[in-house]
Amino acid sequence: MARPFNEFSYSLSDAAELLGAEKVNFTELVFTGLTQTDSDIQQGDIFLAYPGAKSHGARFIASAKARGAVAVLTDRAGAEISQELPTIVVGDAREAGAVLAASFYRSPIRDLASIGITGTNGKTTVSTLLYQLLSAVGRETGLIGTVETRIGSEALKSKRTTPEAADLQALTATMRERHLRHLVMEVSSHSLDLKRMVGSHFSIVGFTNLSQDHLDHHKDMESYFAAKSKLFTHEYADLGFVNIDDAYGLRLFESGSIPMISLSRSNPKATWHFTSTTATPAGTEFTARGKDGVLIEAKTPLRGGFNLDNLFLVMAIAYECGVDPLEMATLIPSLPGAPGRLESVSLGQDFTALVDYAHSPDAVVNVLGAIREFTSGKIIGVLGCGGDRDSSKRSFMGKALHEGCDVAIFTSDNPRSELPAEILKEMTAGLSIVAPSTIIEDRAAAIEFAVSIAAAGDTVVILGKGHESGQEIQGVITPFDDRLQLAEAIESKR
Repeated sequence: MARPFNEFSYSLSDAAELLGAEKVNFTELVFTGLTQTDSDIQQGDIFLAYPGAKSHGARFIASAKARGAVAVLTDRAGAEISQELPTIVVGDAREAGAVLAASFYRSPIRDLASIGITGTNGKTTVSTLLYQLLSAVGRETGLIGTVETRIGSEALKSKRTTPEAADLQALTATMRERHLRHLVMEVSSHSLDLKRMVGSHFSIVGFTNLSQDHLDHHKDMESYFAAKSKLFTHEYADLGFVNIDDAYGLRLFESGSIPMISLSRSNPKATWHFTSTTATPAGTEFTARGKDGVLIEAKTPLRGGFNLDNLFLVMAIAYECGVDPLEMATLIPSLPGAPGRLESVSLGQDFTALVDYAHSPDAVVNVLGAIREFTSGKIIGVLGCGGDRDSSKRSFMGKALHEGCDVAIFTSDNPRSELPAEILKEMTAGLSIVAPSTIIEDRAAAIEFAVSIAAAGDTVVILGKGHESGQEIQGVITPFDDRLQLAEAIESKR
């Protein structure tokens, strides 16, 4: 992860005082960086030893020391495992690490016009479009999200949707150092629940929607909603933008503790609402009314109501940031959007071929509904469910594919440590699968079959992995890109 060029330093005693920490094996010293990953340690760092799902980070203290760590921040369990370095001990290591990281880098997120986007679906699309729009009007902007991280025009690979606190603060300090004006980032429910965002504060936050996902972590929808709602408090933000067409969005809007601005596809009482939308062969034409009575008329290549919701959030936030509505309307048709989100693979074939990241029941329903609007022939869909993730959504995703497609092809996604056949059994439980719908465990073979039966006017859509370039099976990640596999299948059909 990127770190700023200018050096920062912090005394261990000041860190202990800031956090109200206990000192163990203490020696007065100064540390010059911090990270929770032993392989990322640089000489002079303090190692943040967090408790993990499978093992405690304190077990990597020896490795961190060998790489140049000079001190450790951990909890009591971690301190019992290792005392090889001067250690400050706290009750909640993750929260303390986030507070220390923000203080160490002098709260860089506050120094940028920072925008955080959360929701089950649409975070990547909204963040990417907003980054593209702000960049197009000449604003130096940073992007942090699922697909990639950008410092202005420099692209970095993202490890997760929202980085760990130390990585996030270092990254945004780098953006500040390079004089970026804006930051747009995706804020996951995990990052809020695991306190990665503690110490961060946004000028603006946006909420897209909430539907079933990540219940392996949150256990139930109320806990999931509570995690998302944290972002819309004075601790994290000044102003919120919320889609009130979503039931959870309406709850959030009515109960939020910060000023809120409402968005709706059709409710004229919302501050931002569409007055007309027309589907065209090239996308959608629309007229929108917003804050201060502003009227925006534009065309977009995006299709489907859910994508209009995403674009609407982008427009509302951009206007709040001072982007001229007329300039916005001119630029919207040329915004490419996020990779792997209804991304077209076109090699001159007589059917439409698309790749989309949809990996929740609601996302599958929305994507297939949007595709139905412009497909004259059959919809041929390919979908799998990831292993070691929320298993409760698998049957709902399978049902959504079965009901939304003319031909439903069930396959493997990233099975991780699970058996693909068992995941597929859960996906297809209770469904009557009649040929040509089928189950093909091998994802490449499933894509090839979908293309082989496609005819003129049909749409083939490969769902679930979107922009991803690998497939994880039993701990091994092998190269696999749905877009490339789809292109190869089309070429082979000729």
